[in-house]
Amino acid sequence: MTMSQSSILRQSLTLIIATAGLVTFLLLDLPLPFLFGPMAGCLVGALLGAPLKGLGQVSVGARTVLGVAIGTSITPALVAKLPTMALSVMLVPVYIVIIALIGVPFFRKVCGFDPITAFYAAMPGGSADMTVLGQEAGANVRQLSLVHVTRLLVIMTVAPILLTQLYGVSLTNPLGAAAADLPLHEMGIMVLVALIGWKGGERIGLFGAAILGPLFLSAVLSLSDVLHTRPPREVLLAAQFLIGTGIGASYAGVTLRELRHTVFSGAAFVLILAALAAIFTEFVTLTGLAPAVEGFLAFAPGGQAEMAMLAIVAGADLGFVVIHHLTRIFIVILGTPLIARFTIQKSTKSESRK
Repeated sequence: MTMSQSSILRQSLTLIIATAGLVTFLLLDLPLPFLFGPMAGCLVGALLGAPLKGLGQVSVGARTVLGVAIGTSITPALVAKLPTMALSVMLVPVYIVIIALIGVPFFRKVCGFDPITAFYAAMPGGSADMTVLGQEAGANVRQLSLVHVTRLLVIMTVAPILLTQLYGVSLTNPLGAAAADLPLHEMGIMVLVALIGWKGGERIGLFGAAILGPLFLSAVLSLSDVLHTRPPREVLLAAQFLIGTGIGASYAGVTLRELRHTVFSGAAFVLILAALAAIFTEFVTLTGLAPAVEGFLAFAPGGQAEMAMLAIVAGADLGFVVIHHLTRIFIVILGTPLIARFTIQKSTKSESRK
């Protein structure tokens, strides 16, 4: 059997297990079945030793759908509201600095990570972005990817519970209109925007190109009165399925040692992040800077794609949530390499003197 055939078989098995998870969640009437069903199914399969394999560019492409969905939510009405968000957005850099000050020593001293891996593991950026940046800096890629995937997994498991139980939110808001109800020409434009934004973003070296490229282009078209709606409901459900599958399948091949050390370290760090997010959420809520649900979703340390999806199904102000997460991602991606160079060099010199 060729390597290509083996990959296809493993990906087929991954899809079968993901579909089984989806069907189970639908039958049990559990929340967000298209996201959590595949995620849970693939996670269980991976931990049981199933030879799962991610779907590669297909999963990456699914994120273009969310990029377009986010971009079309950036309307003239949202732009007019930006000054009212300024104070809460200004808290995002403070939030990142506090996470770094706590997270780097945690991974370095408590978990025993090397300085480079500890730094990039603590940064609350996108999992793919932090893994790529960390790899270029010489971090332990396996540890780094497991920590960030675990962060996403735990946040995406806990956040819906908190939204429903603590904030009384019903996660049943319609994702969008059905394809049959949308203008054909707008759906055609969305497809072009997704592809051009994704591949064009990759060509110019844009981090998170699959989301940010389509986001920028669709935002321009939304502000120009060309696009007026999100992608069709069926496409958003498919994107949920593929993103959930990708998160769960990321645990394929995890060893007991990695489970005990790296995955548990990542899960423990999420508890720290959750406490910090709760403090910032309470602050923006009590000071009137944001409603409770929007404040929670804006400072939840998950991925921008996953938080955008939760904002949609929760009926939250997607624009408010997205602006905060984009600010966080941009600061982390642009600032992390510069700060890492200074911080890691300082840490290495300090240790060499001991």
